[in-house]
Amino acid sequence: MKATEVPAIAGAYLFEPTPYADERGFFCRTFDAEVLRSVGLDPGAFVQHSVSRSVRGVLRGLHLRSGAGEAKLVRCSYGEVFDVVVDLRADSPTYRNVACFELSGETQVSVYVPAGCAHGFQALTDTADVSYRIDRPHDPAEDVTIAFDDPELAVPWPLPPGSVSERDRKAPGLAEFLRHEGR
Repeated sequence: MKATEVPAIAGAYLFEPTPYADERGFFCRTFDAEVLRSVGLDPGAFVQHSVSRSVRGVLRGLHLRSGAGEAKLVRCSYGEVFDVVVDLRADSPTYRNVACFELSGETQVSVYVPAGCAHGFQALTDTADVSYRIDRPHDPAEDVTIAFDDPELAVPWPLPPGSVSERDRKAPGLAEFLRHEGR
């Protein structure tokens, strides 16, 4: 497994496994504590593992947590998604940068999303499963959503938005979020 820094988002990493493929399919390691430690991340910090299933066009995000934030290790385990990370840490050298990735079940690449960054994705295949390792127990009172279609962010979503939750449809834009957070 190889760890690569994401230049557009300070502290974000891509973790690329080395699949072993044969006539049966493939096998690969999708989580390696030593590789995480090698880039300064604590593998024991992840306290929750969740999965979401989406159909083509579904858009989820942009989500983050208030307070201490929430770091995530995100992987598309089946299908393919267009994944987005937005740096909203006011003290970060990559503040307000947007990074986009295609994650797929074929590659099993994971992206580490640092606390204080917003995250979202759009399903590109008929079925897409996304797995999350999260470093804090979920507290719905700390959920924050920013408009996925905010023109200031200009996320280049590859498909017209399919199904979007009411919470995501009604999310405030980036400017309103920043005013509310005092940033």
